[in-house]
Amino acid sequence: MDYKNYIASKLNIDGVTSEEIASLIVTPPDNSLGDYALPCFKFAKIMRKAPNMIADDLAKNYVVDDNITKVIAVNGYLNFTVNRTAMVTNTINKILAEGENYGASNVGEGKTVCIDYSSINIAKPFHIGHLSTTVIGGALYRIYKFLGYNTIGINHLGDYGTQFGKLIYAYKTWGNKEEVEKGKIKELMRLYVKFHDESEKDATLDDKARNYFKLIEQGDEECVALFKWFKDLTLTDVKKVYDDLDITFDSYNGESFYNDKMDVVINELNDKGLLKESDGAKIVDLESDGMPPCLILRSDGASLYATRDLAAAIYRKNTYDFYKCLYVVAYQQNLHFKQFFKVLELMNKPWAKDMVHVAFGMVSLEEGTMSTRKGKVVFLEDVINKCVEKAYAIINDKNPNLENKEEVAKAVGTGAVIFGALSSSRIKDIVFSYDKVLNFDGETGPYVQYTYARCESVLKKAGEIGEYNYTNLLPIEYDLVALLTKFPQVVLTASEKYEPSMVTRYAVDVASCFNKFYFDCKILGEEENVKNFRLALTKATKTVIKNALSLLGIKTPEKM
Repeated sequence: MDYKNYIASKLNIDGVTSEEIASLIVTPPDNSLGDYALPCFKFAKIMRKAPNMIADDLAKNYVVDDNITKVIAVNGYLNFTVNRTAMVTNTINKILAEGENYGASNVGEGKTVCIDYSSINIAKPFHIGHLSTTVIGGALYRIYKFLGYNTIGINHLGDYGTQFGKLIYAYKTWGNKEEVEKGKIKELMRLYVKFHDESEKDATLDDKARNYFKLIEQGDEECVALFKWFKDLTLTDVKKVYDDLDITFDSYNGESFYNDKMDVVINELNDKGLLKESDGAKIVDLESDGMPPCLILRSDGASLYATRDLAAAIYRKNTYDFYKCLYVVAYQQNLHFKQFFKVLELMNKPWAKDMVHVAFGMVSLEEGTMSTRKGKVVFLEDVINKCVEKAYAIINDKNPNLENKEEVAKAVGTGAVIFGALSSSRIKDIVFSYDKVLNFDGETGPYVQYTYARCESVLKKAGEIGEYNYTNLLPIEYDLVALLTKFPQVVLTASEKYEPSMVTRYAVDVASCFNKFYFDCKILGEEENVKNFRLALTKATKTVIKNALSLLGIKTPEKM
C-alpha cells in the first residue's frame, strides 16, 4: 500500500490537493512517534490557525481503520500509526514478488535525462581525480534508468587543444611506435611530461606545438592519423577501468565533435546582440548578473570551453530533447557553469532551466596532490588493483578455503573504491584511505557486501521458506521492515537531489539493522512459524541490499 497517498486521500484541507498533502508527509526519525507524520505548519497561512490547532482538528476528524490504527497530534504534527502486522506482511510479500525490480518505477517514462560524466582527456592518465565524476555519474545513470527514464550517458572527451600539438611534437622528437604501443597512456604521459620539461628550457617549443595543433585543425593527414591513434589507445586503455566500475556510455562525442557546430552558435549570439568585443576578444557581458564576462572567442579567434559547451548543449537538446541535462563536474567549475547556463538563458533557450551542474568535491590520496604536467599522478587502475590485492589478502587470511577467491576479491576491492567515493555527500572533499574503505566492520562497501553474504548463508542452510502467520513482532523486526519500505523513496529522493550517497548510506543502515536483528533473533532454531517469517525477512533484506548496491555499480558475492 502507498500509505502516504492513502492518508492524504482521507484528509480534507481547503485549498490543498491530495497530491500536495501526500508530498508533505514524512517519516518520523523515531517510529515510536508513529510511522508517518504530516507537518501542519504550511497550512497555517491558508487556514489562519496555529499549526498545533490545525493538527488537533485534523486528528479529531480522522477516522481510523484497518490500515491506519492510530492518529495523534503532537506539537503541530499529525502522527499516524499503521496496522503494523499488515504492513510487515505486505512489504515482505511485495519485495519478494518484485525482486530486482523492487524500488523501480515508471516516474521517468517518456522523459530523457542526459548525463555528462567522467569526460576523460585523450592521451592523459585516467587518475584518482576522475573517480568521483565517474562513479557519481555512473550511479545517477543507473538510478534514472531504474526510475524509467531514457538515460543518455555522455563521455565528453577532452580531445581538442594545443596539448595534442605538444604530444605530436614530443612523439616525433623523443618517441617511437613500439614504446607507445607497449606503454600506452603511461608512455604518452611520459612524452607529455618530457615536453613540459624541455619547453621550460626552450620557449620556441610552445610555438611548434601550436603549429602541430593547427595542422590537426587543417586536416593534415599525418597529424590527424597520430591524433586518432592516441585517441584509440586511450579509449582501449580506459575501457578496462570502465568495465571494472560497470560504467557505460551512449556517446563519446568530445570537444572536437563540435568544431563545425560552433559558428552557428557564434552567429546566433551576434544576431541577438549578445556578442561584444573586449580587447580584441569576443565576450558575452554578464556584469548585470554579478559575473565576469563569458569569453566566447580569444583575440586570435580561437574558441574556448564555453563556445564548445554552448554548441554541445544545443546539439543535445536538438538530438535528445532532454528533460534534464546533468554535468557531473567538480565544484571548481561552478562559475563556468553559471556563466554558460546564463548565456543560454540570454539566448532565450527555454530549456536553459533544465541544465544542472552536479558539483562534487575533490579526491586526494593521503600522500598529497597530483600534477599531470610534472608526472605526479596516481592512476585509477592502480588504485583499484591495490584495493583488489588488499581485499584478496584479507579474504585469504579470514577464509582461506573460499571458492573463487580472486573473483570475490575483485568484487570487494572494486566495490570498496566505489562505495568509498560515494559514502559522503558529493560536495565534500575526500581523502582516499585504503584501510578505511576496506574495513569489514565500518560503514563501508565490504561491510554491506558481507551482510549480503550472511543473508545468503542463512537462506542456503534453511532451504525452502514455508508459510507463516506471525503477529507478535519484536521491535527490531519491525524496525528492519520499516527500513525496507523506505527504499523506493530513497531512490526517488536520490534522483531528485542528484545524490547517490543517499543510497550508499541507506545500504549501510539496512546492513546495520539486519546485523542487529541477526544477533538478537534466533532464525533457524525457532519454531516453524517464527523461523519462516524471519527467513522471509532475511530474503527481503538480501534483495534490497542487492538492489541498492547494483544502483551504485557494486557486485554482491554470495560467499565471503
